[in-house]
Amino acid sequence: MSAGDTTGSGADARKPVNAVPPAGKTQLRVGRLVKAHGLKGAIKLELYTDDPDGRFVPGATFTLQVPESSPWHGKPLTVREFKWMNSHPVAFFEGVDDRDAAEGLIRAILWVDEDMQASPAEEDAWFDHQLIGLDVVRDGEVVGKVARVDHFPSQDLLIVKVRDDEVLVPFVRAIVPEVDIAGGRVIVTPPAGLFEEIPDDADESRSAPDADDSTD
Repeated sequence: MSAGDTTGSGADARKPVNAVPPAGKTQLRVGRLVKAHGLKGAIKLELYTDDPDGRFVPGATFTLQVPESSPWHGKPLTVREFKWMNSHPVAFFEGVDDRDAAEGLIRAILWVDEDMQASPAEEDAWFDHQLIGLDVVRDGEVVGKVARVDHFPSQDLLIVKVRDDEVLVPFVRAIVPEVDIAGGRVIVTPPAGLFEEIPDDADESRSAPDADDSTD
């Protein structure tokens, strides 16, 4: 999902490939395993959720995105313990009992199944599938449609289809002040130049001075 605030990095994301969720479900990316911590299997996390303490409760199980060559490919990963160490999120998982096992999971991405009809628990947050296809409205005019949502550590981006082009719109309140799921639209107040049209050849030819108008 994507949050309409200035952080962006704490947003769950729908998984587009690599697994087929149950009917009526979509998969959300909630974290990535980034570094082994200590000798007892603990792993530091990069979070893609605004509710880590709710997502990583003991017993929570995730689908893993790992290479096919990994011994963890096709296996679930279950949380044994989640804690904060020096402001860093750290988790222990079932079957990961030492540093060697933890090292084997580094760079794995964690996904969970989510009901497509459900709404995110976080305020001002939306799942990707709720945003894709919405009209993008600026100054009362529809300027394009949301084609997809890209997620980056710094912020999320709405990729807006405008004719044959794509415009990357930072998904922050200052630029996207309103998301109206029921109305099928998002309101944007972009900075100058973000949606400005590039004149086509015809416009350029009309604006160019005729040869007869030139003076010696």
